[in-house]
Amino acid sequence: MKRNETVSLQDQVRRTTLVSGLRIITEAIPTTRSAALGIWVGIGSRDESPSLHGASHFLEHLLFKGTHKRTALQISAEIEAVGGETNAFTTKEYTCYYARVLDADLPLAVDVLVDAVADSLLEPADVETERGVILEEIAMHEDEPGDEVHDVFTEAVFGDHPLGRLISGTPESITPMTRDQIDRFYRKHYTAPEVLIAAAGNLDHDTVVALVQQALAGTALDSVAAAPAAPRPASFPIPVRDPRTVVVNRDTEQAHMVLGGPGLGRFDERRFAMGVLNNVLGGGMSSRLFQEIREKRGLAYSVYSYAGQYADAGLVGVYAGCAPGKAPEVLDLIRAELARVAASGITEEELSRGKGMVKGSYVLGLEDTGSRMSRLAKSELLHGHLMSVDDLLGRVDAVTVAEVGAIAADLFSVDLSLAVVGPFDEGAFPPG
Repeated sequence: MKRNETVSLQDQVRRTTLVSGLRIITEAIPTTRSAALGIWVGIGSRDESPSLHGASHFLEHLLFKGTHKRTALQISAEIEAVGGETNAFTTKEYTCYYARVLDADLPLAVDVLVDAVADSLLEPADVETERGVILEEIAMHEDEPGDEVHDVFTEAVFGDHPLGRLISGTPESITPMTRDQIDRFYRKHYTAPEVLIAAAGNLDHDTVVALVQQALAGTALDSVAAAPAAPRPASFPIPVRDPRTVVVNRDTEQAHMVLGGPGLGRFDERRFAMGVLNNVLGGGMSSRLFQEIREKRGLAYSVYSYAGQYADAGLVGVYAGCAPGKAPEVLDLIRAELARVAASGITEEELSRGKGMVKGSYVLGLEDTGSRMSRLAKSELLHGHLMSVDDLLGRVDAVTVAEVGAIAADLFSVDLSLAVVGPFDEGAFPPG
């Protein structure tokens, strides 16, 4: 008879794989008085067909609307009654439902959160209510040009590929989506092998496992024997569009621009050097772009670079928000800086500062139970292993000037895509 399997991954970190394939991973932090719990499902918006565009996000809303044991009010009230918080979010490659509570209330959090995720009713009336909420959320997002421009940029790079689509869906996809379609998506994808439960804080691993198993009893996740799902593979690069300029006319006080293109995937060994490059280029107030555009010239309040990673693709971009009349000058400065780093790389002093920024942001980001829980889950779900903090810092320390320069040349010595949201007509920004 197959049994649950428990292994120690690092000091205070243990993982149990249930017979069903569902994994439970915890980190004991005895010095805290809180605990964070997350139920992570390895399904996101890129797993949707065109007719189900937005189903993952729709489902995220619905799973808090009621189960056989609890109403929507009870789900939220039971956690809030002990001073805790619960929420969820959807990404392109996974969905997370989480709670943060006092350590003594972790049993309650496990029971409530597992109940919500594993035994949702998906009542037709709730589907209609949340449909209206999601349509309002989409409209609100469109009223935030600083957010919208990133979606326009992503679509400019990835086109009709699921990575290029909005996580929330569109009014055209959400409006006709039926309760039965969402239910089938739920039953098909929310299976034990795709689910990972992570917890960090003042806890005991064996106790958490027992609590989870008790909460799972009789639900769809308490299923037959199966192996856990492997991390999403990077089997082949996804297609990207030829570089293009997309202008969305909005009557805004600022011009919002993103210039960039394809980046590095999650499994690319150069990702550590990419992190250093990103910080040198536009990762903080000492970065090249911030100094050149904001500090020296006062042309923009917000300017930064970023890099996004997926299993088989990536994005790299530079964002700037400025007065519409200053947009051409700001864009010229960004293009000049990208050309300079592509041609000449970075200095040893910039390398040292960039490494420090990467290491500091990573370590300082692990100062609370929620971030520690997320680290466990993402490592297991996305990579299949947990890299120690020391190993990660060592990988960053090993980055060289030559490696950073080579990435800059690869990414920025090519034509780039430009997304602009603001009071402009199409054709206002000729290719640079």
